[in-house]
Amino acid sequence: MSGAGKGGTELTDYVKQKIASLAAIRPVRTAREDYGAFWTSMLEIRAELGGRGTRAETDPDLPCVRAYRVELDGWGGTPVRAWFLLPPPPAEPPYPCLVIAHGYTGSKGDPEQYAAWLLRGYAVMAYDVRGQGGETGNRAGTDYGAVKGWIMQGILDKDTCYYKSVVLDTLQAIDWAAAQPEVDPGRIAMIGGSQGGGLTLLAAAFHPRVAAAVADIPNMCQMDFGIFNSTGSLAEAAEFVNRHPGHLDRVLATLSYYDAVNCADRIRCPILVSVGLRDTVCWPETIYAVYNGIASAHKEIVPFPFAGHFVPPGHGRTVHAFLKRHVPAFF
Repeated sequence: MSGAGKGGTELTDYVKQKIASLAAIRPVRTAREDYGAFWTSMLEIRAELGGRGTRAETDPDLPCVRAYRVELDGWGGTPVRAWFLLPPPPAEPPYPCLVIAHGYTGSKGDPEQYAAWLLRGYAVMAYDVRGQGGETGNRAGTDYGAVKGWIMQGILDKDTCYYKSVVLDTLQAIDWAAAQPEVDPGRIAMIGGSQGGGLTLLAAAFHPRVAAAVADIPNMCQMDFGIFNSTGSLAEAAEFVNRHPGHLDRVLATLSYYDAVNCADRIRCPILVSVGLRDTVCWPETIYAVYNGIASAHKEIVPFPFAGHFVPPGHGRTVHAFLKRHVPAFF
C-alpha cells in the first residue's frame, strides 16, 4: 500500500487497523514434548546455585547513594559482575528492588544511568549478560563452530546453548537481590529491553519472586518467525543455518526452549510490554504473539506506531507509573 497522499484521519485509521490485526494474533507454541521436564531441571539448577555471590562497597560518585560491586556465582563457574545500588534518604529499607537486564551487546553500565530509579526510592540490581559488552566473561564451552555473535554458542543443543547460561544467570540475580537485607523480597520487579525484555519475560514466567515486570521491545519471542525475518541477533542464527542448512531443525528445537511464546501462559504477575510497529529486530508480530498469550489479569501493552527498535522519549514515565501501582517505592 502506498503511503503517498495519506491524510491524518486515513493514517490514524490505518494504525488502528494495524494494531487490531496484531491484537488478533494467536501464539503458535513450538514447545517440544520434554519442555516441562527441561524447565523443571532448570529450576533445580537455580535452587542449587542458591543466589550465591559477594558484594564489596565502592564509591559511585553519586551523592548519598550506596553502591556495591557484586560478583555472582554464575552457572558453569562464570563470575557474573553486577551493580547493587541503594537509594538515598529519605527512602528507607526495606526497599523495592529493580533487577535490570540490558540489551544485546550491552552491559550493566555505570551507576549514574540508574539515578532516576534511585531518586524514586528503588534499589537497583543491574547485571552483565555474560560474554557481551561488560566486565563478565563466559567459561561455558562449545563443541561446534559459530558464525558470529554469542547466541551461536552451543546452539545445536538446549543444554549447551548460550541462552541456558544467560537465563540461569538472570534467575541467580533475582535470588541474590531477594536475599539482601536492604531489599523487600516481596517487591522485586524485573525490567529489560530487547534481549533484556526477553529475559524479563522468562523470569516473569519462571521466578516466583518477580512481583511485576516491564519488557520493552522484547526479543526471544516467536523465534521461529524471528530467525527468518529479524535483522537483529536472530540473524546470526539464520546465518549459521545458511552455512549449515542440515541443522535447521536442531536450531529451531534449541530456540524453542527459550522462546517466551511457550511460557507466556505462565506469566501471572502484572506486566507492561512495549512494541515498535516499525521494528525489524523484534517484530511486532512476534511480540504480540507472546503478549496475547500472557495469562496475567494485569497486563498492558504500549504500541509505538512510528518507532523502530527503540522506545521513544517519555516512555520512562509510563514505566514509573506502572511500577508505582504494583511495586510502590517511597516516592
